[in-house]
Amino acid sequence: MSFILGINAFHADSSACILNFGKLIAAAEEERFRRIKHWSGFPSESIKYCLNEAKISISEVSHITINTDPFANFAKKIIYSITNTPKFIFFKNRIKTHFERLNLLNEIRNIFPSKQLNFKIHRIEHHLSHLASSHLLSPFKNSVTISVDGFGDFSSGAWGIAMENKIKVYGRSFFPHSLGIFYQAMTQFIGFPNYGDEYKVMGLAPYGKDRFLNKMRSIVYLKKDGNYLLNLDLFSHHKKNMSFFLNKSSPNFLTLFNKNIEKYFGISFRKEDEPLKEVHYDLAYSTQAMYEEAFFNLLNSTHSKFGIDNLTLSGGCAMNSVANGKIYRKSPYKKIYVQPAAGDAGGAIGSAYVVANQLGFLKERQKMNHAYWGPSFNIDYNNKLLSDNQSKINKAGCIAEYIKSDDKLFNLTAEAISKGLVVGWFQGRMEWGPRALGNRSILADPRRVDMKNILNTKIKRRESFRPFAPSILREEVLEWFEEDDDVPFMTHVFQIKKNKRHLIPAVTHLDGSGRLQTVSLLTNDKFYKLILEFKKLTGVPIVLNTSFNENEPIVCRPEEALETFLRTKMDLLVLENWIIKRVIKI
Repeated sequence: MSFILGINAFHADSSACILNFGKLIAAAEEERFRRIKHWSGFPSESIKYCLNEAKISISEVSHITINTDPFANFAKKIIYSITNTPKFIFFKNRIKTHFERLNLLNEIRNIFPSKQLNFKIHRIEHHLSHLASSHLLSPFKNSVTISVDGFGDFSSGAWGIAMENKIKVYGRSFFPHSLGIFYQAMTQFIGFPNYGDEYKVMGLAPYGKDRFLNKMRSIVYLKKDGNYLLNLDLFSHHKKNMSFFLNKSSPNFLTLFNKNIEKYFGISFRKEDEPLKEVHYDLAYSTQAMYEEAFFNLLNSTHSKFGIDNLTLSGGCAMNSVANGKIYRKSPYKKIYVQPAAGDAGGAIGSAYVVANQLGFLKERQKMNHAYWGPSFNIDYNNKLLSDNQSKINKAGCIAEYIKSDDKLFNLTAEAISKGLVVGWFQGRMEWGPRALGNRSILADPRRVDMKNILNTKIKRRESFRPFAPSILREEVLEWFEEDDDVPFMTHVFQIKKNKRHLIPAVTHLDGSGRLQTVSLLTNDKFYKLILEFKKLTGVPIVLNTSFNENEPIVCRPEEALETFLRTKMDLLVLENWIIKRVIKI
């Protein structure tokens, strides 16, 4: 046996995975166990889960990888610090902190104090980890591979070609220039300060106009070779330490823009509790449009240079599903693959696969065509949970019933959805990545005009401008969407056909789009059969799918699913083959 443990630690979306001879066995993000969004400490619980899933102890791990290398781009760091003397102390402190946080041996010893440790530690450059996480798990032999994010190892982007298992980087964007920083700074300026709020700007953008687009073009400069530069006069990330708090917390970035940006736009930044106005809609639209101009400048340049029609995307910016959905229309690429955890969590898998490749384990590459790599719970576990909580269930006016037949379970659940009930759907192994993909999902009827309001009132309590996603049977995509492709991880937004939009208003955004998930019988037979049953009842091969949570990380364990169900106004909880339903409405 040759086990490789990959980790993303002391960084946003801390995570771990385990490989055996280059085959992925398990992967999970620490936030799901800690119940704190984007947890950025050491992924101790994820590591324990991965070892448990592999049925091994830490003593049997031969290699541990991490998706950062303090020596990567070191010359660039030194040159920058010398030519920007006031920042020398800033970089010295950052490097010192970096090394302190990468003392993996001590971290592992703290978790397993009595175990013998036999592993070798490998530090893999941040963007190489990203690129590997996408290409090496894609269905492509060869691809143009691109990573774009905030920053990692002094770089905000890397691109090149991947031929079979070899990845060659031909271009990079270095600190302090970053598309991720641009988008995050504008997200803060529009009034969404929390780490990961960029998806709110994507949701808000269709409500606005391009009023500020010309001004944006003087913030992000596009180069002919596809690279990009920032107007640094408007930003503060290069002048002070912007590091987020790492100890037992969600990342918390300081303000990335400076006062000059208010003068530049002629408006003050919006505080989180202030109402959204037309100007904020227009800023969101212009931010997304500027990002897309830079994104497609890079894509078209790389295609022209390398002449390969397959594209693999990674890095936090690869989660911009709106831009991803326009790739076929705005670039020459013919096929796209985006890993389900394209952001920093996915770097754990990428670093592990880099080492697996170095060790010669990838002669037959594993393709990641599903995202179900997390914990699962057996029937005895669920039986005990419901038995232990029987009085609480009864007190909430609910009853629990075991449905032995899967077909009956699908029929009852589909019927409940078709009647407008909101269903918590908990099945099998938890998803890897930020999206609920049919195993830890809340499901509802996409045909109801009022379903967004119902969900926000009963459970989600989120901004009204944010859309909900359609999960659709794979073979039905071309009938309902203007483009046809595999989108198993909700990484693309496609336009819904005009003659279909009125049929599914709950998942049709203001601009006629939907962030779809394609569901296949081969990768998730239960979810597929449920949607198929809904189609038989309604003629619509789509259900509304949103994450099973209430302003917290997506549920991991049955306990969390039950707690969320009981404290919200969800109508039905399907916990494997158990149905818990409300007899007395709350």
